[in-house]
Amino acid sequence: MSKRDFYEVLGVARDADEKVLKSAYRKMAMKFHPDRNPDDAEAEARFKEVNEAYDTLKDGQKRAAYDRFGHAAFENGGFGGGGGAGAHDFSSTMSDIFEEFFGMGGGGRRSGGRERGADLRYNLDISLEDAFVGKTVEIEVPTSATCDVCEGSGAKPGTSPTTCRTCGGAGRVRAAQGFFTLERTCPTCQGRGQVITDPCESCGGTGRKTQERTLSVNIPAGIEDGTRIRLAGEGEAGVRGGPAGDLYIFLSIRPHDLFQRDGADLFCRVPISLTTATLGGQFDVPTVDGSTSRVKVPEGTQTGKQFRLRGKGMPVMRSSQHGDMYIQVTVETPTNLTKRQRELLAEFEKEASGENHPESAGFFSKVKDFIDNLGA
Repeated sequence: MSKRDFYEVLGVARDADEKVLKSAYRKMAMKFHPDRNPDDAEAEARFKEVNEAYDTLKDGQKRAAYDRFGHAAFENGGFGGGGGAGAHDFSSTMSDIFEEFFGMGGGGRRSGGRERGADLRYNLDISLEDAFVGKTVEIEVPTSATCDVCEGSGAKPGTSPTTCRTCGGAGRVRAAQGFFTLERTCPTCQGRGQVITDPCESCGGTGRKTQERTLSVNIPAGIEDGTRIRLAGEGEAGVRGGPAGDLYIFLSIRPHDLFQRDGADLFCRVPISLTTATLGGQFDVPTVDGSTSRVKVPEGTQTGKQFRLRGKGMPVMRSSQHGDMYIQVTVETPTNLTKRQRELLAEFEKEASGENHPESAGFFSKVKDFIDNLGA
């Protein structure tokens, strides 16, 4: 059976660059890998074919020879015969693949076992008034800080970490499985490449100590609920002198008794009496800045009517603008009436007409028409 064209095997154009070749190879190798296709002879054959094609095309001299002479360039011992992948190149490439897809290997480790510290989260609740004016808040954060005795190295003062004998300082060890080699994190040094034989007594060899820190957080005016504030380098200290992580402040604004917020606008629901709604009047409402504003109610105001107070809402961050405040009135039905109050309302109802209640009169007129049409 004749061999397929190597470019066709990888599914790339003949002018594909090294990056495209590598990406195509990884995709095909993962697709036909024996671990993903157990007891599948065809997949195993395709896997070997993909490796042979990539091993040839990734090498500049082999690729030039293949482009000129095709598969004949590797017959009769040419270029070492066969174009099969060498053990070192093959295991290196497969290690890259498994590290990318399965997180194997120690690529995330820093030289000397230094690792970046973890990011931390702190939930902070503030009032709507604080969000309006902005403020500086001091918070207590329990976190890991660099050990001041060993200065983060984890080793007892006067000593230093030594190179791991298991991996020779690489942080990874290789294991042969079948016809290919896999790399995994060194179990002795956990991928750091170094071990501490005489750990620091203060931190137990971790290079970090837990302590409470007081930090100042600046809350800008107009900040919204759910905002995340990042404090770079204020997270957990790194391992063995590595850089610290970040601290993220997740902000929540507590519900207010009077106001509801929508972006920069505020809403306030105000109940008014039946007489005020009927005859008109006025009332004062508080604003979030601590002052009051007067609202005039026209005669015949209905429930749901909104009044707009320009510029009385929340400040807009990074600008001099403010949102608006909306007053929504609800007409309150009187309760616990005296005998005289009942008589007055009954007298009013007796003399009232459709002109006094246009909305209800219009509704019941539609109801009458609807019933009449059903009976027609």
